[in-house]
Amino acid sequence: MRCPLCCKAETWEPRTGRGSPLPTNRASGRLRRIFARHWLILAALGTLLEPATAGAFTNLYFTRFEASEGYDTAYTLVGQAGWLGEGTGGNGLVNGFFPGEGQQAYLGYWPPLETNESQTAVWQPLRFDPVRSGLPLVQFSVLMSIEDSSATNAQYDNFQWQVYNLRTNRLLTIDFDNYFQDISYRLDGTSAWVTTSVKFTNGVPELLVLNMDFAANRWSATFGGRLIATNQPLTTTGAELTLGEIDAVWVYYDPAKPGDNYMLFDNYRVAAAPPAVAPRLLLLERTPRGHVWLRVQGQPSARYVIEAAPALPAATWTPLRTNSSPDGLFDWVDTTASNAPARFYRARLLP
Repeated sequence: MRCPLCCKAETWEPRTGRGSPLPTNRASGRLRRIFARHWLILAALGTLLEPATAGAFTNLYFTRFEASEGYDTAYTLVGQAGWLGEGTGGNGLVNGFFPGEGQQAYLGYWPPLETNESQTAVWQPLRFDPVRSGLPLVQFSVLMSIEDSSATNAQYDNFQWQVYNLRTNRLLTIDFDNYFQDISYRLDGTSAWVTTSVKFTNGVPELLVLNMDFAANRWSATFGGRLIATNQPLTTTGAELTLGEIDAVWVYYDPAKPGDNYMLFDNYRVAAAPPAVAPRLLLLERTPRGHVWLRVQGQPSARYVIEAAPALPAATWTPLRTNSSPDGLFDWVDTTASNAPARFYRARLLP
């Protein structure tokens, strides 16, 4: 049974519709290369290098949706603290749905007031030019969960995060399909969706992290530490590489019968950093047994392959290890190096 909250939300703006409370319990439970510019080569007996350091991230925007920031659970999210919206579907704030995290924002649950719309979106204007500002690395992170529709409703919608530039061109979309419970993405200039192998579980909050390099026209993303996509273009159409907003979007699978499912989100952060130091392959140690300990310092969530050759210049390189890391750092020990009279290594960014 759904149990309403003790107060009823009222709208801040008429176009957002009248607020309706969320249940205090969760109910049980569809849209679907670049090679590195730097080839990193070192000899097994090379000199130990100092670790590369990336520039510090600076918050462009951060909110935890708390009352101390001016957020009131009696009203819709749209209209509070600069949040804007389009569509008349449900949105607002609740308290205590993520244990220990205070208040959260939500999108969905109560149906739109209008029958001729296909979605509701909410966003915080960012108005940022990463390249011109000298901070081309932008990271968006948000703690989120998809809450399922009730058995009596039995309609399942899609929830998305959409990135727009300053000209309101959509650059990319990450989609959470509540029917299949899978995660897909779509680039600009295409209607084709790429369905990933990553799934989500209703009612389980996990961290979505989207890393964007506006200077290199590339993005990568993880959900709960699992790789959604890596080294994808921000634009395939030559769109302006700026950051206007990052929207939370509820897409009704059937506009005539939207689900009472909803997305909860919290700790909404957008941060930027200066260009990272060029990726490097480091020799940390060669053990007495002849094993070689290597470290790759590269782009967050990007996939690198470590390759080896017996001499330079090399006609061919042999792949030894492929890996990725949320922070761009991973170590690997080559235990076969003791059998080689000489070995040279390189790390290469994979598409």
